[in-house]
Amino acid sequence: MTDRRKTISPISSHDMRKRARSRIPRFAFDYVDGAAGEENAACRSRAAFVRTCLRPRILVNSEIRADLSCRFLGRSWSVPFGIAPLGLPGLAWPGADLAFARAAEAFGAPYVCPTPATQTLEALRAAAPTRSMFQLYVGASPDITEDLIARAEAAGFDTLLVTADVPRPGKRLRDLRNGFGLPLRFGAGTLLDLARHPAWAIATLRHGAPRLANLAPYAKPGAGARTLAQVMAAQSSGRLDWDVFGQIRRRWKGRLVLKGVLDAEDAALAAAAGADAIQVSSHGGRQLDGAPAPLDVLPAIRAAVPEGFPIALDGGVRSGEDILKALDAGADFVFVGRPFLYAVAAYGPEGPRALFDVLANELEAAMAMTGRKGLSPG
Repeated sequence: MTDRRKTISPISSHDMRKRARSRIPRFAFDYVDGAAGEENAACRSRAAFVRTCLRPRILVNSEIRADLSCRFLGRSWSVPFGIAPLGLPGLAWPGADLAFARAAEAFGAPYVCPTPATQTLEALRAAAPTRSMFQLYVGASPDITEDLIARAEAAGFDTLLVTADVPRPGKRLRDLRNGFGLPLRFGAGTLLDLARHPAWAIATLRHGAPRLANLAPYAKPGAGARTLAQVMAAQSSGRLDWDVFGQIRRRWKGRLVLKGVLDAEDAALAAAAGADAIQVSSHGGRQLDGAPAPLDVLPAIRAAVPEGFPIALDGGVRSGEDILKALDAGADFVFVGRPFLYAVAAYGPEGPRALFDVLANELEAAMAMTGRKGLSPG
């Protein structure tokens, strides 16, 4: 049987983005690619990586390929990066969640299953039984939050990422201009756009419109997609505070990560509150347009937490060199977001595994050119 991946030869995540833009409808691409406000926060995240340089070293024997393996949260990983939680990924391509989970499991890297997934957390855990984590949105309803935690526990997740930067929905202008929302509504312009992208339209027709699978049990029976969307909207809640986080810490017996930290004082408070790690993140620039670049605030955050305290980073990462820059700045691990959406939109289910290969090869080459044989100290 022919290996379908052999027919995929993406050069970079930037090329994947270009292909994705031509392959899926505009409203879908804008949802994947867009950010809050005038998208300044997203631009700052990228600019931080662009202006950061690596230190080239010469005459270091690199005949043997550098070792990319690392440890994070008490576990060994094949590479120091994984797939960030990506909401409503089925909009990029039907079945995207399962493609992410399977690619991560095969590659030996973590996949973070999001609350607003288009497959259930139980199905995604089954697809990545040794590599998946669960991202929790703490919504307005304590009962829904508790049930999501209980489901994650029953499914076998051992790591919970609590997302802390969604007290209100971000104002995403591209989505507003496109009239994007749930349930999907198709005007004349959208129907013409669909006609221009028949592969996406046919695949979506076969799989059904993207749905918020994890939240479906909490919508009123027979109420339809609109009420389900309201359930998701309620997951952007100001209820989460340090007291609620402390309750989750006492409730959850596994590893607990606080995601969305951009302030050194908050980082120190998270460590004191019992977090096992923090994730420095601006939510991909999709929440606060005035947010700083995660890479820029990382050194101050590293200085504010106890020595050896684990820190992950996401936001603006597009290449293996970016991953190395984040590690140099103080991150222990890196999560990659949009590029995986570009990959699945560009190449379908085989895209995420191809992107893992691209990023790992770029990272190894950057390590060779900076004189490194591995990621561990010494």
